[in-house]
Amino acid sequence: MNQHIDKQFDAELETVRSSVLQMGGLVEEQIVSAIDALSSGNVEQCNRIIEADHRVNALEIEIDEQCSHIIARRQPTAIDLRMILAVIKTITDLERIGDEASKIARMAKNLHERDQLQIPRYRDVKHMADIAIDMLRRSLDAFARLDVSVPAKVVRLDEQVDEEFQTIVRKLITFMMEDPRTISSSLEILWVAKAIERIGDHAKNMSEYVVYLVKGKDVRHVSADELEREVGQ
Repeated sequence: MNQHIDKQFDAELETVRSSVLQMGGLVEEQIVSAIDALSSGNVEQCNRIIEADHRVNALEIEIDEQCSHIIARRQPTAIDLRMILAVIKTITDLERIGDEASKIARMAKNLHERDQLQIPRYRDVKHMADIAIDMLRRSLDAFARLDVSVPAKVVRLDEQVDEEFQTIVRKLITFMMEDPRTISSSLEILWVAKAIERIGDHAKNMSEYVVYLVKGKDVRHVSADELEREVGQ
């Protein structure tokens, strides 16, 4: 009987893990689509991204309820409890990433509805977004494989995203000073870049939860070098 219960418990945990990865895949799709809409000016695509945010929110609620039921019924301990706590934290970050994707879609819609065909610093923003998306993919992969070697790489990528954000801010300020007519579109792009920077922050958080899950160590607010030492690399 105990073996049956343990197998059932394992199946419940696996269902939760799969749901997190499903939510992560949906959020990643939202970001990629939003950045694409920024370039293409496809207003219908922007609307779809904004409207699809409720699916991300619904998944967060569903997974949160699954975790609450597991805690109530199973009273998990050790790594099982850390798994549930890591899942709860991860889906919060994924939901916020979804919000940022919707924000980017709204900015893209605003730009193209005003016929702002020349989007200032788009290539810079696209490059920054590619790094943030890579961070998200790596974090989800680390969660799927419980791979503690990944978070240090993600932290280093986050530092790169932060540097790129500062570079874009400086370039946009110069752009606006040289031609005040670009102020409105430049500010929209600034909000897009800020949204991407936040996506990077959330992806970094997610990677750090993997270390907590596997090692039981809280590695928030530590450098990549310290993180490598913590996980014994």
